[in-house]
Amino acid sequence: MRKIRLLSVMDRMVVGDLLKTIFSVLAVLVIIIVSRNFIKILHMAVDGLISNEAIFSILGLKILLASASFLVPSAFVSVLMVLGRMYRDQEMSALSSAGAGVGRLYLAVFKAIIPVALLSIWMALYVSPWAADKIEQVIFEQKQSIGVRAIAAGKFSEYNQGKLIFYVEKISADNVMHDVFVQNKRGNDEGIVTAESAEVRIIEGALYIVFMNGERVQGEAGDVDFIFETFSEYAMRLESGAGVKENKYDGMKTEILFKSEDLEELRELYRRLSIPLSIIVLTIMAVPLAQVSPRSGVYGNLAAAFLIYFSFANFEKVNASWMVKGEIPVWLGFWGVYMLASIFIVFLLVRLYGSAWVLMKLRGKTV
Repeated sequence: MRKIRLLSVMDRMVVGDLLKTIFSVLAVLVIIIVSRNFIKILHMAVDGLISNEAIFSILGLKILLASASFLVPSAFVSVLMVLGRMYRDQEMSALSSAGAGVGRLYLAVFKAIIPVALLSIWMALYVSPWAADKIEQVIFEQKQSIGVRAIAAGKFSEYNQGKLIFYVEKISADNVMHDVFVQNKRGNDEGIVTAESAEVRIIEGALYIVFMNGERVQGEAGDVDFIFETFSEYAMRLESGAGVKENKYDGMKTEILFKSEDLEELRELYRRLSIPLSIIVLTIMAVPLAQVSPRSGVYGNLAAAFLIYFSFANFEKVNASWMVKGEIPVWLGFWGVYMLASIFIVFLLVRLYGSAWVLMKLRGKTV
């Protein structure tokens, strides 16, 4: 019985090099970008906007976001690097002599790219929205409790621009404050609360500090009329450090975006769908772009390729912006850049292999 080989010798050579290069380039890009973000995260921690515990949670989520976004340039650059090296080392000449034409080369390349494209679909449609939503939640919750984090045992701490002054004798391991004193100013009224213990709670989306077993005195300084009361539990609402989440589109579930007709939400959907589609289109473009002469430099056509990639990425954003403003139809807001890319791919193939070869391929003939 004849065995069917999924990967030939040429496939193993191309697929192995491509996958190693793609994930190596991706790792470098992610490290560079996340390192810059890590500095911003540290600044937020130094400024007291987030706690130390939240730093690594946000960092890990940023890595997931960057990985999804940079799969496209990683795949594009990797195809150029691997095939360019094969041209310079005259491996392509040997493969051509063995009967491996451009169609066979595309087949080998796509045996590596298709799994990457499938991974990008999962990352772009599901992992990235989840990670973006988690980042927004963490930062939102951290900003909500920005002032409470300043409370420390054994010292006076201000909150709400001096309207609240806390003194806590001790804070236990479960974040319960013991022997609490609070001075609260509201206009001319001034209140003092003392309690055996207190803890911070989020009630119906708002931040409260809840005092247990204490006394409350309320009145205006200089008056003789004061309110004295004892309580078993008393809640005081704290002003939040942030009103709403900063980005309401990045963290939306893809299923919701598919049902939406809002142009901003459609732009976000198109951005996610463009990641796997861009990998396919740019890979098709990269194969003819990678051809260099054996005497060319180490970087071959990378400079021109980078210019093409940045033009492609920027036109995607401009096209989406035109769609949101209503200057172009919705369908063109997504497909316009790929229509231009298809024309450019045909131009590259004609320039490389000649118009006769392209016409034969379009008619289904072989050389």
